Formats: sequence, structure tokens, C-alpha cells
Amino acid sequence: MTRHFEFEKLGQDGKARLGVIRSPRGEIRTPAFMPVGTAGTVKAMMPESVASTGADIILGNTYHLMLRPTAERIDRLGGLHKFMNWEKPILTDSGGFQVMSLSNLRKMSEEGVTFKSHIDGSRHTLTPERSMEIQRLLGSDIVMCFDECTPFPADPKVSMESMRLSMRWAQRSREAFGDRPGHALFGIQQGSIYRDQRERSAELLKAIEFEGYAVGGLAVGEGQDMMFEVLDYAPDMLPEDKPRYLMGVGKPDDIVGAVARGIDMMDCVLPTRSGRTGQVFTRHGVLNIKNARHQDDPRPLDAACSCPACRNYSRAYLHHVFRAQEMISGMLLTWHNLQYYQDLMQGMRDAIANETFDAFQRDFHAQRAEGDIEPL
Repeated sequence: MTRHFEFEKLGQDGKARLGVIRSPRGEIRTPAFMPVGTAGTVKAMMPESVASTGADIILGNTYHLMLRPTAERIDRLGGLHKFMNWEKPILTDSGGFQVMSLSNLRKMSEEGVTFKSHIDGSRHTLTPERSMEIQRLLGSDIVMCFDECTPFPADPKVSMESMRLSMRWAQRSREAFGDRPGHALFGIQQGSIYRDQRERSAELLKAIEFEGYAVGGLAVGEGQDMMFEVLDYAPDMLPEDKPRYLMGVGKPDDIVGAVARGIDMMDCVLPTRSGRTGQVFTRHGVLNIKNARHQDDPRPLDAACSCPACRNYSRAYLHHVFRAQEMISGMLLTWHNLQYYQDLMQGMRDAIANETFDAFQRDFHAQRAEGDIEPL
């Protein structure tokens, strides 16, 4: 097992990249999808169940964990890995996105952001230095710079000011992170939908030097077409020899499109949140388990899926437990969705290795266009 953090590109097909991130806690195969474990748990899942789907890394949330149970408490109890019983790598976000979304509860300055807790109204200040300290206390393997997630839409002047603030905060994050062998700090490119600002942001980040780079400020309401437009050039501005992480994405077709444009890592609450609300992802698109068409259907959600929901239960049963609001519903549907996402990532890794990624994309879209299997 390596004592360092390193990225190796193993193959490429078009812009799609196959690689591996090596860290002291294990390897992360890329392209990678990171399930979101906001408050120290991937909702409705046991950690070993998450690992069984093929996930090499999960995401933890600085904002939520700093408020409850606090980073200091987690540190005293042995760090986040031990606390939540997850031995593989963990990436923590900086807290910036959540704080920015509290627009009526926060006050921003050059120093950082002062905000009121959504839990009890207590006041807190988050700065680049404090964000680095919290993430160090949590013990995460990949740490994100503290940044301002520029709202959308933003006119060029507002976006430029926001991007420049994030770059100053990136420098302070780098200095506060210090020398931590085996841990990585990722910089976050900003600039909204403006190519010149993305270019400038990338130049400033490269001058600071990070172990990886994220494309931030997308999936915030701009729509897929505009997101892809930015991804047609933004990842190319970042170093070729470092992992590239698209934050907060997304739907399966967003993920495939992002990988096709050179992205290596993604995260999103969608598969877990959807599992709890009865939305199911399959190779044939999205189905809603609460629909009456499933109530007498003895077939699995997806005959090609190896998850427990598909192996052991019928659509009729899953429909029943969802309607009855039984806990097992959220558990089984979440497990299925996470399995679907990890199978999708493995399919893309295989296709890039075999240089058949174009064919993979065509098959992926064609299958989804067919829609769900015919009702009985």
C-alpha cells in the first residue's frame, strides 16, 4: 500500500480517461462515482453494503459534521473513518456550497463567512483556515479548498469577483493545509459559464499547485446543454496528470457526458435521495416504483442487476413496501440505485480500456430511449 497520494492515467479513448488514484487507504478506480455520506452515513445503507456495490470512496460533508456532532468530537473518537466504520478513502467538501445556500443566514467578507446554524441558530465562522482545520480533524483523504460557489445566473462582473475571491481563498487553503503526506488538497476552478474566467481560474490554481483539481460552479441550475458547453473546454484547462473532479453531478446521462469530456470523479445525492422517494435508475431509464403498473408485477427492477433488490424481490413487493412506507423500501431502492451507478462506472472503465467508449455511449443512450419493460 502506498504512503503517498498519486494519480496514474492508465488509458484514454477520445477525451475519456481511465486511471487510478492511489492513497494510503486504498485505490480509487477512475472514472469514479462517490456516494454522498453527508452526516457520516450514506443514508439507508450500511458501510459494507456501500462497498459491495463497487464504491472505492465516499464523500463527507464539512458543514453538517462541524455542526453535529462537531469535528472536534469526531477527532477525539478516532476520526471519521473509524467513527462511521468506513476504511476506504473519504473526500470531504469544504462547507462552502452549503454556507452559500444559506443566503439569508450568512454574511460574507474577505476573511470568510459568518453564518447561523440551520439546526439551532448558533453563530459560526468558516474561513479557509477553519475549513482546513475541520477537514484535518475529520481525517479525510481528499480535502477540498474553501471557495464561494458562484450562484447562477451571474453576470460577468459578479462572476469575476467571486472567482477571484475563491482563488485568494485557494491560496490561503493551500497554506493552511500544510504538509500532510498521504492526504490530498484539491483546488476548485470557478468562473461560471465564462470561458476567459475559467481559463484565468485554472492558471491561478496551477500556479498554487494542488494534488487534484475540481470543476466547480456547475450543476447549479444552468441545465445540461450549458454544463456540457463549459465541460467541452474547462477540464482541458486543468493539468493532464492530476485527477479532475466535477462537483455535484449527477444524473446518469450527465455522468456519461462528463466522462466523455475528460472528467475523472463525480458525486451526487441523486441515487440515494431518489431511492428514498421511489425513483429507480435502470439501464432502460428511470421508473417510479409507486406507479400502479408495478403492483402485480413479479419481475425484478432490472434483470441484469446483481443487487439484493433485484435478486430477491419483485417489483410488486417493492411497490407494496414503498406504499406502506416501510423502511426496507428506502434501503433496497437506495442499494439498487448505488449498484446501478457503480455498474455504470465499471462499464465506462471497461469501454475506455477497450477503446470502445463511443459504442458504449451509443448503447447507453439507445437503451435508455427504449424505456422501461412493457407492463404485464
